[in-house]
Amino acid sequence: MTPEPRQADEERGLALPRVDPCPVAAKETSAGGLVLDHLGAVSHAALIGRRPRRGGPLLWSLPKGHPEPGESTHEAAEREVAEETGICGHVVGKLGVITFGFVSKGLRVRKTVHHFLLAANDPIRGLELSAADHEVEEAAWVPLADAGRWLAHADERRLLDGVPGLLAELERGKPAPPSVARRLADP
Repeated sequence: MTPEPRQADEERGLALPRVDPCPVAAKETSAGGLVLDHLGAVSHAALIGRRPRRGGPLLWSLPKGHPEPGESTHEAAEREVAEETGICGHVVGKLGVITFGFVSKGLRVRKTVHHFLLAANDPIRGLELSAADHEVEEAAWVPLADAGRWLAHADERRLLDGVPGLLAELERGKPAPPSVARRLADP
């Protein structure tokens, strides 16, 4: 079987390089995460609801936003979760990273979002939700077991798959694996 001309050229190193018709013009970084009322299998998660278009449906997601200058991604996650849900929490592990592209004002943007697992700082008195942030229409406590059904974005739902294992490690008192500890130290 004879390869197609383009394939044969590629195999011999003669093909012209492929040019992206719409190269990335900007890169953005955001951070946020899943804050739980307490660390355990029967936890509740704070989710936020936004309407991307006026009159559109309310879409539920994990709180997130851009880091401030000099702020690490885990510091930004703690701040953004507090701003968007009213819940002050601290990072206990890393859920993962989502990277996607979109077009804004005619420019292609590549966005990387760092997601963390957070525990509420004061699970006795500090669990009153607030949707005071202008970007958030609603905030709700949702049973952790149901949170995936609430989330509008498949990539965020996939992040929840790692939560039971991370919670089990935390309950056994295991320190964060070196890879997680390293990632938490990264900006």
